[in-house]
Amino acid sequence: MTSDLIAVTGATGQLGRRVAHRLAAAGVDQRLVVRDTSRAPDLPGAHAVAAAYEDADALRAALDEVQTLLLVSATETAGRVALHTSAVDAALDAGVSRIVYVSFLGAAPDATFTFARDHWHTEQHIRESGVRFTFLRNSLYMDLVPYFVGEDGIIRGPAGQGRAGMVARDDIADVAAVVLREHGHDGVTYDVTGPRALTMAEAAETITRVTGKPTRYHAETIEEAYASRARYGAPEWEVAGWVTSYAAIAAGELDVVTDTVEKVSGHPPTNFAEYLSTTSAV
Repeated sequence: MTSDLIAVTGATGQLGRRVAHRLAAAGVDQRLVVRDTSRAPDLPGAHAVAAAYEDADALRAALDEVQTLLLVSATETAGRVALHTSAVDAALDAGVSRIVYVSFLGAAPDATFTFARDHWHTEQHIRESGVRFTFLRNSLYMDLVPYFVGEDGIIRGPAGQGRAGMVARDDIADVAAVVLREHGHDGVTYDVTGPRALTMAEAAETITRVTGKPTRYHAETIEEAYASRARYGAPEWEVAGWVTSYAAIAAGELDVVTDTVEKVSGHPPTNFAEYLSTTSAV
């Protein structure tokens, strides 16, 4: 059985929840696929079902009659690619005919940012499956940048003088909601960025100017970055992800600015100063 039903995974998270709200506002029927239905947003036309990526049987049942799936990438884990491929296979078994996947800018098998490699492998699995697809390769979330600031007001990382076209989650959600609702996006890979690529020093200066909280950037070496994060006791793969996210900026891999947000959503992307002026994150 086919339908126009859209499913949104990760609807209790920062991005999935935003997309779900936009679809509801547009009068779209949707199924919210979440681990805990009690945390799902209560929205008109939305029905929450419990399923996790690693539970293929539950996910197949959750996606019954769904035509289009927004596959929000799982929280970083050592086995994230396996989770994604399992979710894709379950979706295909359920009869899903189109997958919109939340990926990352510059996804490639040899990307400097180790987590971007996970996204490439997931994209390849989706391509090889033959399902209709759209990939949203999002740049660094500007929403996260204020949390890079330490208690001493310093952003530390090996980003050098590299730039990142950081993008607001709200803008990504706007793009995703349009792509999910409209035809004409099959086979397209969208690089989703903000309006300007900033260095970490410029980001720190913007935080200082907009919020009044003195902030500066300290460019670490790769060795210093690993050493400064060792105190967290995180597993090696996670620390590598933290460090290489900055290293990818230094390598120029995030120095990308596109018109995707305006072209798809119809409005210009939010700049970092605008974001800071309207958020409680700082």
